[in-house]
Amino acid sequence: MNTSRRRFALWLGAGPALAGLSACGFKLRSAGEYPFKTLYTNFSTTSPLGLELSRNLLGTGRITLLSDPKQLATADAVLDILSEERQQVVVGVNASGQVRELQLRLRVRFRLRTPQGQVLIEPVELSQQRDLSYTETAALSKEIEQATRYRDMQTDIVQQIMRRLSAVKPRAAVVAKP
Repeated sequence: MNTSRRRFALWLGAGPALAGLSACGFKLRSAGEYPFKTLYTNFSTTSPLGLELSRNLLGTGRITLLSDPKQLATADAVLDILSEERQQVVVGVNASGQVRELQLRLRVRFRLRTPQGQVLIEPVELSQQRDLSYTETAALSKEIEQATRYRDMQTDIVQQIMRRLSAVKPRAAVVAKP
């Protein structure tokens, strides 16, 4: 079979597959639309989660981050990181009492509000957990694996926060009737 026939057969076979992807609602992840242009944030710039979240927010090219408390009143919205907690819990030990399995947990609580106090997103807790086998003979490599797992959980939580921020619908101001 010559090459032109192979290409034609390949395109003929790929057509229904591509049409199936478009019919199922598949689309590539985009930066998202946000109902605010300026966002005041209170998270620590030394926190790994804070760094990744600010990098993602600035990476959209649509949001200006404000962190100076004097600029709070000029912000369209305020993102409050209420808590960030990392835990290691022992979930398995061997007969001699040595740790064999850990569970890594990352919990983040946040809310979104206007500078006037109107709540756009009620306080939400996002959590991730990963299991990690542990052995004393490979302690250094397990430390590196633990850091990688925390980074993966953090990335997932940041993406969840970004999706929730883009899904916010600004509420219309209530006008008092005379």
